[in-house]
Amino acid sequence: QVQLVESGGGLVQPGGSLRLSCAASGTIFSISFMGWYRQAPGLQRELVAGITSGGSTNYADSVKGRFTISRDNPKNTVYLQMNSLKPEDTAVYYCNVRGADSTRRYDSWGQGTQVTVSS
Repeated sequence: QVQLVESGGGLVQPGGSLRLSCAASGTIFSISFMGWYRQAPGLQRELVAGITSGGSTNYADSVKGRFTISRDNPKNTVYLQMNSLKPEDTAVYYCNVRGADSTRRYDSWGQGTQVTVSS
């Protein structure tokens, strides 16, 4: 019942920047985690950055110092600011939002947005 809509992907040169946005709508409750994953062709989906309800953040080693995850709680939106992009950042990026209480839970994914870093 939680729908996620992603935007902000595209083609960028190495060293450039992009900001991904993910807006959640629907029956949103008890969010425990919001994050970004990515998947390159032939590879496993990996966690890029996540933020918990308490505000703790976690980043993949490959993006530390370059990417920043943030959220706007009133807008139910999570962002991923990507700076100093490298060709190896090329992937489809997926937004994920999870929540649960004592009787219900959800694990929602965005549609994916392509990020291509190439000269």
